[in-house]
Amino acid sequence: MTEGDGAPDGASPVPWRNLYGRRHGKKLKPTQRRLLDELLPRLRVPGLEPGGSPPDLAALFGRAGPVWLEIGFGGGEHLVAQATAHPEVGFIGCEPFVNGVAMALRRIEENGVGNVRIHPGDARDLIELLPAGSIGRVFLLYPDPWPKARHHRRRFMSPENLALLAPALVEGAELRVATDIADYADHARAAGAAAPGFREVTVDPARPWADWPGTRYEAKALAAGRAPQYLTFVRQGG
Repeated sequence: MTEGDGAPDGASPVPWRNLYGRRHGKKLKPTQRRLLDELLPRLRVPGLEPGGSPPDLAALFGRAGPVWLEIGFGGGEHLVAQATAHPEVGFIGCEPFVNGVAMALRRIEENGVGNVRIHPGDARDLIELLPAGSIGRVFLLYPDPWPKARHHRRRFMSPENLALLAPALVEGAELRVATDIADYADHARAAGAAAPGFREVTVDPARPWADWPGTRYEAKALAAGRAPQYLTFVRQGG
């Protein structure tokens, strides 16, 4: 997950919140530019400017039902796989890296997925506007570990960010975290323990979830000899 001080094409500029490093990578191909110009405006979550109103999730998906959130979807392979496997669920994916958004849009179009909406920016701009008790599951998969100690404040897993997220989750909602960095896993556990309203329920951190489709980040980690960990936290009262 990466972010800078700009905004993807089609997105409104928002203040940089220091969670990511950059927004742009390789030069966009014509097909990617088309997807950003044509498909993204139809799929993006509207009204997320500062001081905006909570999004109407039923209107956003054209139906009432469960909604799941992925924070930093990379190239969108997990997001699209989950959306395909759970057509009854509405999915919101957040990703500020414009190349990743373009990759996800290509997957959405190629697979004919209709239950995904996109926020091409910092997830917290969406989270702080979500209606209370509106999200049934959250995915945080291979986030930027920010390995230097002075940058740890940029990690999403923090008591402050979890406090922002908690009101939006239904009772019993899962927060799934995958990382191949042992220090980040320890940090995530400590953040979950320090944040009221969350409890870790991981059974075997070496075993992925039953519906885990795998991601390219996981493949890179395994190829490099790093051991991924799969952590699960649940939202509980308090």
